[in-house]
Amino acid sequence: MTDIYHYMFLNEQLSSSGMPTAEQMKSVAEAGVQVVINLAPQDVPHPLPDESELVNALGMEYINIPVTWRAPEAEALTRFMDAMAARTDKKILVHCEANYRASAFIMLYRVLRLDWKKEDAIPVMEKMWNPEDFPIWDKFINEQLAKS
Repeated sequence: MTDIYHYMFLNEQLSSSGMPTAEQMKSVAEAGVQVVINLAPQDVPHPLPDESELVNALGMEYINIPVTWRAPEAEALTRFMDAMAARTDKKILVHCEANYRASAFIMLYRVLRLDWKKEDAIPVMEKMWNPEDFPIWDKFINEQLAKS
């Protein structure tokens, strides 16, 4: 799994990454992942063709919560957090195109649902990217964090 673009091991139950290839998705299953949550819409430049079918054929649960890069929505975040909360006993890979959406949503989940301190959760996300470089995402994240 560590060969997946922008892969990040977070703990024994959770990792995040950019878009895996079909071959890499096989290694995800072999690593014991039970749930794959894809935050990329199907119209990204390099989607994994038939990802849902592949993931299910490999014995994992597949969830797609499309998050538009230029317009992230609180509703998608809520769906993501609910999906995560319903699967706390599962080993999960959250991915998108480059691990920007995924790392941001995981950080927000940790703060808003798991009561992590912002100063603990934000630096994990910032190992991958800095939302300040993307004003739409910086605004979205700050609006969500204001709810904590």
